Amino acid sequence: MDPGPSRTPAPHVAPHFAGAGMARRGSRGGGAVALARTHSHKDLHDADVSHADGEFGAVSRSHRQDHAWLHGQLERTHSRTSSRRAPRSEARPVPPPAGGTGEKAAHEAHVEAAHEAGDSASAASTRAADVEKGAPPDDASSDESHDPDLVSWDGPDDPHNPRNWSLHRRWAVIGIVSSYTFLSPLSSSMIAPALPLIAEELDIRSSVTQSMTLSVFVLAYAIGPLFLAPLSEMWGRKAVLQLSNLFFIVFTIACAVAPSSASLIAFRFLAGLGGSAPLVIGGGVVGDLMSPDERGTAMSVYSLAPLTGPSIGPIIGGWVVQGLNSWRISFWITLALSGATALVGIFILPETYAPRILADKTKRLRKETGNAKLHTIFMREDEGWRRRMARNLVRPFILIGTQPVIQLLASFFCIVYGTMYLLLTTWSSTFVDVYGESVGIASLNYLSLAIGFTLGGQIGGRAVDRIYHRLKKRNGGEGKPEYKLPLMMFTGWMGPAGLLLYGWSAQYRVHWIVPNLGGVLFSAGMLCVFNPMQNYIVDSYSIYAASAISAVAFLRSLAGFGFPLFAPSMFGGLGLGWGCSVLALALAVVGLPAPFLLFRYGERIRGASQYCAAPQG
Repeated sequence: MDPGPSRTPAPHVAPHFAGAGMARRGSRGGGAVALARTHSHKDLHDADVSHADGEFGAVSRSHRQDHAWLHGQLERTHSRTSSRRAPRSEARPVPPPAGGTGEKAAHEAHVEAAHEAGDSASAASTRAADVEKGAPPDDASSDESHDPDLVSWDGPDDPHNPRNWSLHRRWAVIGIVSSYTFLSPLSSSMIAPALPLIAEELDIRSSVTQSMTLSVFVLAYAIGPLFLAPLSEMWGRKAVLQLSNLFFIVFTIACAVAPSSASLIAFRFLAGLGGSAPLVIGGGVVGDLMSPDERGTAMSVYSLAPLTGPSIGPIIGGWVVQGLNSWRISFWITLALSGATALVGIFILPETYAPRILADKTKRLRKETGNAKLHTIFMREDEGWRRRMARNLVRPFILIGTQPVIQLLASFFCIVYGTMYLLLTTWSSTFVDVYGESVGIASLNYLSLAIGFTLGGQIGGRAVDRIYHRLKKRNGGEGKPEYKLPLMMFTGWMGPAGLLLYGWSAQYRVHWIVPNLGGVLFSAGMLCVFNPMQNYIVDSYSIYAASAISAVAFLRSLAGFGFPLFAPSMFGGLGLGWGCSVLALALAVVGLPAPFLLFRYGERIRGASQYCAAPQG
């Protein structure tokens, strides 16, 4: 039996700015006292595992360069704290962990110093809430007493820490989560080639209602993350992922047997709610498992699943319609794939969220030792889960209403994402009606979109990091979020150009390869602007990045739902050429000047925001 709780270093956390407490700094010459932000352990951990958009896998690999700077700030803060204290015992040296990285050693040294200083996570959390509300924080001093009841990892090589699992096991977990993330977007678009068949069987006469059977799934992507993300932070990744997947499976069955258009639309929405969980949680799982040095490659691989799913789905659906003349079989195929994945996940998918793992450890130790005071750093908060969820639900809307950066980028996101789903809805019908292809052959044209998504996602992500490192080096080693934007300046033309090439070549019946090249250009350009925008949001809003991304994701998913509804009327009235020209103009008007404006004025805008981080080091 374990004689007591562990006092070894806390779980690895990534250092990003957060309003999680305050420390005073005297200005030179005895001037006014300035307030500077410090960070609770929980804030830093939440920032680390939340900085990813599950759907596009956008996370900055350059964050690892910022760790040393912030750890230096934290160590200096603890040094000032220690210098004000009467020495009670000789400081213990902190040996570097065997086989660990310099970043990990610095973190563990910081955590050991934090244990010696006895900093209060609950007080820091309370001060963070005050900062977020705009209230001036109190200069509360940290708790000077050592906490003997703090439960943490059993050393830097604790096998229960997800980042210490074998590489094979971690990639197996990423593989199963990627499968979850692949199947949901696959289902979202699989019925696109079957829309005429669905309309005929269910007597759908309105083109809007017909399009809604497809796009209502994306509407659920706007709603689900608002409550599923907070639930995963309270109950863990595993429970939310598996229960959501079960929810998705149940309503996929309901879609397969839907007797009417109204029931099909309702069941598709509910299935989308369950399917949205991997999109919002998957990036967090990658953050749980991989250190910043490993995360770039892992995120690039993980991001392939949600990018290719919407393009492969219509190919399967097209051949099902052509070969079997049935749209219901598409849902049974989704059910078979999801059921098999869920069965494998039961045996392979463990809990990866450190606060949940440590909470279970604390519960076991309380039972073994009879010490009810045992706790983790994540439990030292007075805020209940209802209040926390309410705050998480409200913050994205506050950001939408108050942050110019969010408003500008969200407008661009809406046009790009809405146009993508508009094309997914009409892509197959273009090649059937204009080029006279069969439904199965026409569905193969979705491969051009899949190729563009893959090229843009993989090449664009690496280009963002290279450009950032080069500009950071030129700036004396100090990075800025604006250094993530130049790729948008160079590739912003690709989306509008791809739309024009697709629309006008299809209208004039140019060889079928030409509109497909337009699709490749559009989809590659889409990812080349998505990656910089996502990284810019993460770097700018740091500890509130999850809320900022949720705000943008909410608006873009609404656009993904709404744009396909007017697609038939727009293309019917304007034709493919002029219809795509209107979309291209909207993309150009918002997208072309946006990176230049943010590059020039972004730092000034961020400086006026209480939610934005300080410049990176």
